[in-house]
Amino acid sequence: MSQVQETTNLTEQLDNEEVREILKNTTDLRQYSRQIEKEFKEVENKSIEDYIKESQNIAALHNQIGECDDVLERMENMLMNFQSVLSNISTEITQLQKKSVAMSVQLTNRQSVKAQLSQFIEDMAVSEEMIMSIMETPVTEKEFEKQLNILNHKLSLVKELSFKESKATADVADVLHKLRLKAMSKIRQYMLEQIYKFRRPMTNYQIPQNAMLKHKFFFEFVLSNERQVAQEICNEYIDTMSKIYYSYFKSYSSRLAGLRFEESCTKDDLMGIEDNVPKGLFAKTTSLKHKSTIFTIGKRGDILNQQLEAPIIVPHAQMKNRYTFEALFRSEQYALVDNACREYLFVTEFFMVRGAQAQDLFNQIMGKTLTLMIKNLETSIQDCFDTIAMFLCIQLIFRYQLMCHKRCVPALDKYWDSLQAVFWPRFEHVFRLNIQSIRDCDPTKFSKEMGPHYITRRYAEFSAAIVGISEHFPNELVSRLLLELQNEVECFILRMAAIFPNRKEQLIYLINNYDLVLGVLMEHTRDNSKEASAFREQLNARSAEYVEEILAPHFGGIIQFVKECEPLYEKEQLEEVRKQERRSLALVASFSASWKKSLEELNREVLLSFPSLLTGSQLLQLALASLVQYYHRFHKLLTPNARAQLTNIHVVMVEMKKYKCNY
Repeated sequence: MSQVQETTNLTEQLDNEEVREILKNTTDLRQYSRQIEKEFKEVENKSIEDYIKESQNIAALHNQIGECDDVLERMENMLMNFQSVLSNISTEITQLQKKSVAMSVQLTNRQSVKAQLSQFIEDMAVSEEMIMSIMETPVTEKEFEKQLNILNHKLSLVKELSFKESKATADVADVLHKLRLKAMSKIRQYMLEQIYKFRRPMTNYQIPQNAMLKHKFFFEFVLSNERQVAQEICNEYIDTMSKIYYSYFKSYSSRLAGLRFEESCTKDDLMGIEDNVPKGLFAKTTSLKHKSTIFTIGKRGDILNQQLEAPIIVPHAQMKNRYTFEALFRSEQYALVDNACREYLFVTEFFMVRGAQAQDLFNQIMGKTLTLMIKNLETSIQDCFDTIAMFLCIQLIFRYQLMCHKRCVPALDKYWDSLQAVFWPRFEHVFRLNIQSIRDCDPTKFSKEMGPHYITRRYAEFSAAIVGISEHFPNELVSRLLLELQNEVECFILRMAAIFPNRKEQLIYLINNYDLVLGVLMEHTRDNSKEASAFREQLNARSAEYVEEILAPHFGGIIQFVKECEPLYEKEQLEEVRKQERRSLALVASFSASWKKSLEELNREVLLSFPSLLTGSQLLQLALASLVQYYHRFHKLLTPNARAQLTNIHVVMVEMKKYKCNY
């Protein structure tokens, strides 16, 4: 549009210019018009001549255009025909597609019906092969179990269809019923035969159990088709195994009891009772010859570690050997754990029970046996005074209960609780009897020996044993009893120390006993145990006091001088310190004359007072270190005149090195 407008504007501009040119030349417009017409005429004539010259070509072009119109018309008609044909084809294709979809749906429905019908016919049909297998094949054959699975499926299907009043079930119900009865009869006979095998003497009942587990589907079949027969099999198994376990453990327990040490501890073998207590004329000497064995754990603690799962004791093969209470208890309980866990796992797998049902079935089988073992323990523990043995048994119970849980067997939890209920009261009672025996001891009846007392030694071994055993399963009651025992032993040690006339002997006695207890505790328990910490504190306090006592006879003057003058020196009352020069000169002279001899006497006195060379050496070094400290403090307080006469500290240190022992 813009181009047309521009052309029009340009034409108007040219016309205007031409008009202006004409007006400028003063040409006459009429003449100019005639001239223009003449020119148009000439152009028209020339155009006519050109047209005449090209007339043939124009005619030919006209003919060609006409022919093209005819061709295009025919093509239009042809395309219209094609369009009509394609429209018809599209309609036919749509119809065919609809027919195809309909046929596909029909085919799918027929195939579905065919599959279901074929499966139904297969499920309902009773083959000759299945009849022959159920009727004639032994139950131990794989073919029997295979056909039994098929029969079980058919019975379930018929039972389900019978509720829907299906007429097809009437055709096969009678045959399936007869096959079910036959299969039930054969399975019942086989299962009872396997159970009766348990009753044979010397039978390894794991073999028939494994055979039953191999065919555990038999019981599933019986349970789903005839609960009365399943209950009969279950009752027969319960009755058989209950009697077997009861008989076995009753015999095993009684035979184990015969392997116990004849020499067992009694009420006369408590911690505070002497080994050589005089007996009456008719008194029975049933106490241990060496009471220390019941307070020392020795290798008995191995029963909680290396021997925890050791093979059980076989009585007829060990007639000449004798065992401790806890060893026999371990063997009996481990035998129970092994059998009970296997039985529980068998029951849950074969009889297909879980939770409360499994517990109830297990109790029916093992109940009498567990009750028997609890009663046997109650009887045997009445005369047990071996506290370590009972505590080991308690720890065994914890470990075996944990073992059962790892094997996914919670069935013995109540049994373990019952055993604990038997052990703990007796353990506490005997423990308190030991505490009371120490409380009742009269220190005046013992000889005045400054070495460790036998009660201290027993306590040290006993406490170390109990603490070491209870590390993995700590108990508040045990901690409380140990604290009571510790307090009672400390009181006894103090009462025993009081029978000595002078303080130094008392300190020697206290150090010897505290050192023994601490040494035993650190050897068998952790360094940071409460018992070790308490006795370490006591030992350090008494050792410091003892050092002061043994230094006093030899260097008491210097020590007293230091204690009196140091406060004056610290308050800067130097004049008062100088007034003590004469006294200090006398002390310096006395020290210079006798210090070597005093060191020799200190060494001899300390080493003779303590049975342990290590303890004696440590105390001697502690005394020498304290002496050096006093020496330095004394040197600091001296006047220049007195200080010049004092023996050089390096000379003293060289001499002290002679008494250093490398233990």
